[in-house]
Amino acid sequence: MKWVRDPALLPIVEKVEAGERLSFDEGMVLYRTPDIPSLMRLANLVRERKHGQDTYFVHSLRFSQTNICYVGCTFCAFQRRFGEEGAWDWEVDEAIEWVRSKYQPGLTEIHISSGHHPKKPFSYYLELVAALKKNFPGVQVKAWTAAEIHHFSKIAKMGYREVLTALKEAGLDAMPGGGAEIFAERVRRQIARAKVRAEGWLEVHRIAHELGIPTNATMLYGHIETLEERLDHMTRLRELQDESLAKGAKGFMSFIPLAFQPDGNRLADQLGKHEFTTGLDDLRNLAVARVYLDNIPHIKGYWATLTPEVSQVSLDWGVTDVDGTLIEERIVHAAGSPTPQGLTKEALAAFIQAAGRTPIERDAVYNVVKVWAPPAPLMSHQRAMLSRPSSRG
Repeated sequence: MKWVRDPALLPIVEKVEAGERLSFDEGMVLYRTPDIPSLMRLANLVRERKHGQDTYFVHSLRFSQTNICYVGCTFCAFQRRFGEEGAWDWEVDEAIEWVRSKYQPGLTEIHISSGHHPKKPFSYYLELVAALKKNFPGVQVKAWTAAEIHHFSKIAKMGYREVLTALKEAGLDAMPGGGAEIFAERVRRQIARAKVRAEGWLEVHRIAHELGIPTNATMLYGHIETLEERLDHMTRLRELQDESLAKGAKGFMSFIPLAFQPDGNRLADQLGKHEFTTGLDDLRNLAVARVYLDNIPHIKGYWATLTPEVSQVSLDWGVTDVDGTLIEERIVHAAGSPTPQGLTKEALAAFIQAAGRTPIERDAVYNVVKVWAPPAPLMSHQRAMLSRPSSRG
């Protein structure tokens, strides 16, 4: 293999080309190799083997019915206390009116994540899902992280299975992957001490998969974790996905690395730093995930944290999904993300086409909504114009 410069990669390349799974130690070789072009080529090989040139996105509204939260994660700039400036806390009818004011034709997904509210009863969340399904028929509700499901189980004094069954009967279609942060207990004690532990997060997703609720998985990286702890996180996801697929479940639909955003939170102040991940760190992380997580269909290049430009480049580093229009995204923007709070479908499709890939508009559970035109040969100046999406969705 003339294209491989790092001899340590040679046995790994042979295994990947043969469709064999990598060990933990081989995953660490990917994190440490100086041979960046070969890593990119390897991730792209896996990407194109799974999905060819197809690249997915969804027309999605981000919705948080409150930002009241008692958990106090040190990396979060979104949470507020009662009475604090910038706090909101909507009843069901107020939430429906807000969604109605933001609704756009063709919307297929309402993505809900919020705080751990100390006073709202579990019945509130069932009423909210049911009201969203009634008022916006045809729109799928992808709602609440495993951390929030753990919170619901405490306030309702119900097990995870009972909570998820009730939410599914109320209309829940899928779950986002947040709340995972980093599974390593050392890190979790420092950044998310009061949040559900890793075992609880995984158990919520295990039960969701058994109940036929597809989910996603995230990893918040670029703060105090080690590379070994990143790969340990992926290993636990890979093991659970094996288990879910063996039971005939859909399991995790995608893995979404989230680059840490340092503004307005205690963690960045405690560390005394304002610059964290680099573009190369982000791309390497995506490539390692694509090669290592052989049983999860999609790796997301989440443009809200990566920027649209890096997300566009990531399509050559194993990424097959850029998330979506993200109308009104608030959580990562509260922590200083400089990206727009939403892009139009046309802007997303254009930046995918400009990267030489075919845009596939999907719904929350990866049913195909529309196949956009494949990329056409472009003059260099046209490619440059299309590579800078700026329209808000």
